Amino acid sequence: MRVWITGANGFIGRHLVRELAGAGHAVHGIGHGALDQTEACRLGLRSWINGEIDAANLNALASAHGLPSKVFHLAGGSSVGLSIERPFEDFSRTVASSARLLEWLRTSAAECELIAASSAAVYGADHPGPIPESAAPAPMSPYGQHKLMMEQLCRSYACSLGLRCAVVRLFSVYGPNLRKQLLWDICSRLRAEPGSLDLGGTGAEVRDWTDVRDVARLLASVAELSSPASFRIINGGSGRGASVADIANGLIRHWGGNTVVCYSGVGRPGDPVSLVADDVSLRRMKFDWRIPLDQGLGDYVAWFKGHARG
Repeated sequence: MRVWITGANGFIGRHLVRELAGAGHAVHGIGHGALDQTEACRLGLRSWINGEIDAANLNALASAHGLPSKVFHLAGGSSVGLSIERPFEDFSRTVASSARLLEWLRTSAAECELIAASSAAVYGADHPGPIPESAAPAPMSPYGQHKLMMEQLCRSYACSLGLRCAVVRLFSVYGPNLRKQLLWDICSRLRAEPGSLDLGGTGAEVRDWTDVRDVARLLASVAELSSPASFRIINGGSGRGASVADIANGLIRHWGGNTVVCYSGVGRPGDPVSLVADDVSLRRMKFDWRIPLDQGLGDYVAWFKGHARG
């Protein structure tokens, strides 16, 4: 299978490249970041275009290597905070790039299926338990709004124009090589001052934490699953929630030593109290999450101590 990945040089993208290349697929990437041929080959990429997701670059990739069988769309904004600081930039990265990709697929590769990575941020707040895909979206941030707009574009091109598209709403993805967000922040602070840890919020905020290595397998599994539907939405979560305090305590335990944790009690703008997936779709797929949270946290601490540089 000839596969293209937008955002292949990103956190999830790199893991997905390894997963697909390891399964024997020819994987090509497009997105931002300088990758020389040696590094691209090490990741498992047959080719890499460092640039915008636009017709010129997509045409160049097709001319050099042929049309794709599947496209995994991982490019886009990746931070609630940055979307609040620079909303138009987040819109351009998520919505405008998706529109250009969909239009290129419609005109140049209409038989190709698109697997688009969205976010649980589209659901917003007021979900005390597992959230089904049928829940009404109510995003709390530009990041969530733009992911929802991307989904709506995918639905439009699928239902009105005949493209096939699967949207996977990812929850809280973590794992080796993640250099931002909660786990990175906690480990960076433990390295700088192991005796104390000051965090925002209450510690009771709950998320559905999924290891990126499992997430890469999930995205590959969605692509392999035949479906008569032209458009489908799948929750990419485990159905199990863990609080910020659980994550902090787990990282501290794997780090070693005695650390006192304090919470400010003040939540961040755009952050719901609870985001946990109703995983019925994945259970129907018989998808298995193989990396337990505690193992994943231990692996992250080991990676951080061995590879991360402040």
